[in-house]
Amino acid sequence: MVILLKELILVIKKHTLINIKKITSGSNKESAFFIDNLYKSIIVAGTYKAKSIKVAEAAKVIENCQRDINIAFVNELSKIFNLMQIDTNDVLDAASSKWNFLNFRPGIVGGHCIGVDPYYLAQKSINIGYYPEIILGGRRINDSMGSYISKSVIKKMIKKNIVINNSSILILGFTFKENCPDTRNTKVIDIYNELIEYNANVKVFDPIANKEQVKKEYDIDIINDVSKLTDKFDCAILSVSHNDFKNLDLKNIMNQNSLVYDVKNFYSRTLNYDRL
Repeated sequence: MVILLKELILVIKKHTLINIKKITSGSNKESAFFIDNLYKSIIVAGTYKAKSIKVAEAAKVIENCQRDINIAFVNELSKIFNLMQIDTNDVLDAASSKWNFLNFRPGIVGGHCIGVDPYYLAQKSINIGYYPEIILGGRRINDSMGSYISKSVIKKMIKKNIVINNSSILILGFTFKENCPDTRNTKVIDIYNELIEYNANVKVFDPIANKEQVKKEYDIDIINDVSKLTDKFDCAILSVSHNDFKNLDLKNIMNQNSLVYDVKNFYSRTLNYDRL
C-alpha cells in the first residue's frame, strides 16, 4: 500500500498509476478477483485480468523487451547513418510523417526494467533450450552505446584540434532517464568510465540525482548545484534530457572551439550541436 500511495502523489502527471491500464492476476480465482477489484477502485484507465500470474509477468517482460529492441534498432540505424553522414534524427522525423511508424529515438538504455528484463527472458529461454537471437542482439547493441558515444565524442574532439589528454569534459545528466532521480543501472557510467580511460578530466552535473547515492554506488562526486559549475569545459555531453537543462547557458561554461554532443536531440537544432 505504501507503493500505491507514493504513486498516487504523482497523479497530476500523464503516465502515472491511475492513468495506465494495469494487468492483474492471482494465484487462484478468489485472489485474482480481489486484486483486480482493488486496482479497479483507483485505476481510471481500467484493468486487464490475465489468466495467470505467469501470463501477467510474461506480458510485463515482453513490453520492456519490445521497447529495448525498438531502441536497439534505431541505435543501429544511428551507427549506419553516421557512417553515411546522414542526420539520424532528420531521417526519423521524415519517417514519422507516416501514421504507422514507431517513433523511437537513439540513446542509451539503462534502468531496472528495460535494461534488465530482456536478460530474465533470455536466461529462461536458454534454460529451456532456445537461444533468443533478437532479444540478446538488441541487448548487445544497447549495451554498446556508452562506448560508442564516448568514442564518437573523442573523434569529434580530435577533428576540432582539442587535445584529449587532460581535457575538461562535462556530462549533463547521470540518472537512467529524464526528470527522474533514479540512477540504478544507469548507462551514463559507461560513457564516464571510457572517457576517464582517455585521461580526460570528467565531471558530472545532475541537479536531480542523489549525490550521496551516486557516490556510494559509483564512487563519483557529481555536481548538483549549477553555481558550482565554475570551470570552463572543452566538451559537454548531454546524456539525459532533464527539463532543468533547458535554461542552462552552455556558453558561460564552455571554452572557445569547444564541442557539445547532444545524445538526446534535446537542444534546438539551430545551435548546430553534434548529435547522436
